[in-house]
Amino acid sequence: MSEPSESFTDEEYAFLRHARFGELPPRVRPEDRTESTETEPRRDRPEPAVGQYEQDLRAGG
Repeated sequence: MSEPSESFTDEEYAFLRHARFGELPPRVRPEDRTESTETEPRRDRPEPAVGQYEQDLRAGG
């Protein structure tokens, strides 16, 4: 019941990647890289509401 499995060549895999994801942007050369530092507050969580800290402490969170 199992069908014969075909293996793609590297060139075929490269074509399938290009068809799915498109062309990659050019590489960044080491001399063009810059070091970045986070200077702004975190943006992954909203600012706590007034009194939220105390409510969290009372709730055990």
